[in-house]
Amino acid sequence: MSVSVRKNRPAAGAAAPASRRRPGPGALAAAAVAAAALLAPVVLPATQVSVYVLLLLAATVVVGLSMLMGYAGQVSLGQASFTMIGGYTAALTATHGLPTWLGLLLAPAAAAACAALVGVPLLRLRGHQLAFATLAIQLILLSLVGRQEWTGGDIGLQGVPRLRIAGYEFASEVSYAYLALAALGLVVLVTRHIVASRPGRGLRALATSEVAAASSGVPVAAYKQAVFSLSAAFAGLAGGVYAFYIGYVAPGSFPVLLSFEYVVMVVVGGAGTIWGALAGATAITLLLQLLNDIGTREGMPASAPAVLSYAVYGLLLIAVVLFLPKGLVPSAAAWWDRRTASKPTEG
Repeated sequence: MSVSVRKNRPAAGAAAPASRRRPGPGALAAAAVAAAALLAPVVLPATQVSVYVLLLLAATVVVGLSMLMGYAGQVSLGQASFTMIGGYTAALTATHGLPTWLGLLLAPAAAAACAALVGVPLLRLRGHQLAFATLAIQLILLSLVGRQEWTGGDIGLQGVPRLRIAGYEFASEVSYAYLALAALGLVVLVTRHIVASRPGRGLRALATSEVAAASSGVPVAAYKQAVFSLSAAFAGLAGGVYAFYIGYVAPGSFPVLLSFEYVVMVVVGGAGTIWGALAGATAITLLLQLLNDIGTREGMPASAPAVLSYAVYGLLLIAVVLFLPKGLVPSAAAWWDRRTASKPTEG
């Protein structure tokens, strides 16, 4: 007796096996951005690599600030103070004969510790009160650092040695570009892991409503403190890399305007999204370079770059709040979703 075996075939319209699924547009975009970021240091002209390094360091800070503003609902106008703490920690460690790699490790740790300390009273405030309090912290730090001999006063610390890790010395622009890219990659991976984890779900609930999150058992105060410290650690890491890259730190390296830049980057790109932080940091950094080129032309006053920056920040914030209140990336994503949803489905 013969037995016929009928192979099971997937029903019409059934989803393809996971192994045959094509990567989505998000994965393709991430791969393209990663490839471009890796090639940029060797493709860009030598004069533009420094701009690329500063862009990566700004993005490192903004990823943390975006998480702070988008999930914890806290606006910090003094984020550059934690960048300064990281930069001075790395510089002081290296200039006192300790290994430079140790200074890079201590930079985010010192910034996070300071944020945990000042966050206890600060995070009791909300809205504009917290924003002004963080701004006051930076003003106080700038004043204190400028008056201390062990920080170099207003002149700052000069002659910071080059970073050396496992016998390799970071001495070229390209090497620091890849170091800054590695720092940004680490920050992005940590942020993605946190957002996708169980505490990340609590943070998303916190972003929606503090009262609802607290009633669901989310430790609101502890989560706010943790995100505040983590965002400060990211800023401290960027400050440490900056100190070794420039070889010099001073109070003037971390002005109040820098904190405003970070906030504008978050608002323009879109708070609470990694892609928004990257897009905002890229757009504002390139815009600043354009404004600096215009402001330093012959016949322009010395204050022109700063005046142009403040003016453009104000106009950008007004435009984004009026026309793109969620930022560039969330608005673009919503437009794409509407476009794909409006397409007729195949019969």
